Amino acid sequence: MTVFDVERIRQDFPIFSEKVHGKRLTFLDSGASAQKPQAVLDAVHDAYAKTYANVHRGVHHLSQQSTELYEGAREIVRAHMNAASLDEIVFTKNTTEAINLVAQSYGQLALKEGDEILLSYLEHHSNIVPWQLAAEKVGATVKAVPIDQNGEFLLEEYLKLLSPKTKIVAITHISNAIGTIVPVKEVIEAAHNMGIPVLLDGSQAMPHMKVDVQALDVDFYVFTGHKVFAPTGIGVLYAKNEWLEKMPPYQGGGDMINRVTFEKTTYATGHSKFEAGTPPIVQAIGLGAAINYVNAIGFDTIAAHEQKLLAYATDQLSQLNSVKIIGQAKQKAAIISFTMEGVHPHDIGTIVDQSGVAIRVGHHCAQPLMDFFDVPSTARASFALYNNREDVDHLVQSIKTVQEFFG
Repeated sequence: MTVFDVERIRQDFPIFSEKVHGKRLTFLDSGASAQKPQAVLDAVHDAYAKTYANVHRGVHHLSQQSTELYEGAREIVRAHMNAASLDEIVFTKNTTEAINLVAQSYGQLALKEGDEILLSYLEHHSNIVPWQLAAEKVGATVKAVPIDQNGEFLLEEYLKLLSPKTKIVAITHISNAIGTIVPVKEVIEAAHNMGIPVLLDGSQAMPHMKVDVQALDVDFYVFTGHKVFAPTGIGVLYAKNEWLEKMPPYQGGGDMINRVTFEKTTYATGHSKFEAGTPPIVQAIGLGAAINYVNAIGFDTIAAHEQKLLAYATDQLSQLNSVKIIGQAKQKAAIISFTMEGVHPHDIGTIVDQSGVAIRVGHHCAQPLMDFFDVPSTARASFALYNNREDVDHLVQSIKTVQEFFG
């Protein structure tokens, strides 16, 4: 697609024909979970209605069809991320499970008392708590890279924190709360110079940019399907084969084994070792459809559209008295967190909802970040490919309504 036609794109999403409180829906909460295009809805429907059966074990026609679609989705993900092999793509139920898998399995393999795990102040709780649990098991320590008042990741401070004690770096690619894009190439290179593996949380990056795991040379990359226009219940862990071979299983059960006896069990290799039980079959098929959908549009086109929206929204919100934008990094995704003087974010969210405007309010599962900015919570507008300038105008007008209500 050479010209981005947002109005045509919106027609692909049935939700935008719905009304909220009798008003046009202005959906600005894609950072929490994105809406689904008809192509994904059709893929999910057809998988259940026409080809559904359990995968891998059956020799009958439906099982063969279902397995082909399921493993076809894995290939779509592999190609999309430019992973070297299918074995490096592990399906999980979301980002949280993917990080827990690495934290527990890699932790069992590599962490010991006195070791350090390096995170940042930009992290979602799902990239903090699993590492705390892993650290507590062995007596390791979790440390965090600081940020500045603009929400910029402080690369120089990161370099100072790297040490022989650092056994893994786990950093977000893009902050879910304030949109900061972390200089991940430099993060990875510095860690690898000291022999330290790196995990990137790509939950917010995947909907906004093309990610090439081989170009990044990242060890682990995780993301969740529902933020990239796919169903809930499907996530992805990319992991280099060298780590998958070394790491012990995360869960035991069917499909992750080679041979089971009461005396000893041997395990499958590659991604299969980490996919115990019946997998999220239909959700994975939906993820494949979602990736095909966004690739057909083109990430450069999507990114250019979203950056224009971000610039317009930032300008418009900055002109509103009492509104303060939290986090204004130079490199930023289409996410705006803000506060209003004298108004609780929950009140903002409740009032703008009456105008059909959906935003996120709260600490965004990023309480250390909120503590850094000395705010309990913020209101957050997160944009996606289906948003337009009219959505921004609706947001601004609804905030003016909040200002009028609170005088």
